[in-house]
Amino acid sequence: MKRVFVTGGTGFVGAHVIRKLIERGEQVTALVRPFGNPTLLKGLDIQTVTGDITDFDSIYPALVGTDTLYHIAADYRLWASDPREIYYNNLGGTLNVLEAALRRNVRRVVYTSTVGCLGIPKDGSPGVEDTPVVRDELVGHYKKSKFDAEKVALEYAGKGLDVVIVNPSTPVGPGDVKPTPTGKIIVDFLKGKMQAYVDTGLNLISVEDVAEGHLLAADKGVRGQKYILGNCNLTLKQILDILASVTSRKAPSMCIPHWVALMAALADTAYNSMLTKPPNIPVEGVLMARKKMFFCSQKAVVELGLPQSPVEDALAAAAKWFQSHGYCEIK
Repeated sequence: MKRVFVTGGTGFVGAHVIRKLIERGEQVTALVRPFGNPTLLKGLDIQTVTGDITDFDSIYPALVGTDTLYHIAADYRLWASDPREIYYNNLGGTLNVLEAALRRNVRRVVYTSTVGCLGIPKDGSPGVEDTPVVRDELVGHYKKSKFDAEKVALEYAGKGLDVVIVNPSTPVGPGDVKPTPTGKIIVDFLKGKMQAYVDTGLNLISVEDVAEGHLLAADKGVRGQKYILGNCNLTLKQILDILASVTSRKAPSMCIPHWVALMAALADTAYNSMLTKPPNIPVEGVLMARKKMFFCSQKAVVELGLPQSPVEDALAAAAKWFQSHGYCEIK
């Protein structure tokens, strides 16, 4: 039985990865922050270690005897009162985790990046793992911090650490406790708060398929290689129409220009900053929406065997979970 260590196990993707590992009979240890929310890990047959990826001394001892490490923990926010926190967590935390893994001779590491730090072709075609990208053209501190952390992962692969990188697109499904920015779109739709939409697009994938992709990357991935874990490219309008069909709610029919959305985001951010609250409409999110985040996951499908479950089922499961867990009124 392999000893597996997971960072970010209390999060949306991490908890699903842990469940897949348990199903496979692995001995799992999860790193849990002192004030983390362990809701998704309740009842699971795992060990936990209290610590934080920003604290090397809490990670290094915990990796003794580890065969496979899944570094999934990330600070996924589109707004922060102090953006330095995002770099401290995503870049600094990754440095700590990979350095500890190198010193502990961990056999295999799967590092969870994001499609957000990959390039998008100017001709509108889907991006792939090696599409050129310029850091300064990335929108927002989250994307930039993950771009920097991905470079660190590749550097450690060059140092001899067997690191495989996975780049999930937009996971959807049950268990989005936080919720993620995408989960918030679903919740807002269910609450009837989405009266309009902008012309943008995302690549959606079932969170269960993303979790399976992590295990497949550990088994079949090549050191230093990236694998996009994605499935279906959909416009926001198409996503909202699917949500309407699986929930019997009405989808918004009005498409607003990006500049209108940006003005609304700026006003919302200014208002909430006076209340010391995070914005309901993050400016970074609106700026990101100017480009359709379309990607091709063919490499992961062919080389890893990444499953491609219907995203309609994943959206339906997400909506049902949010409703049953009190995120919105059930009608």
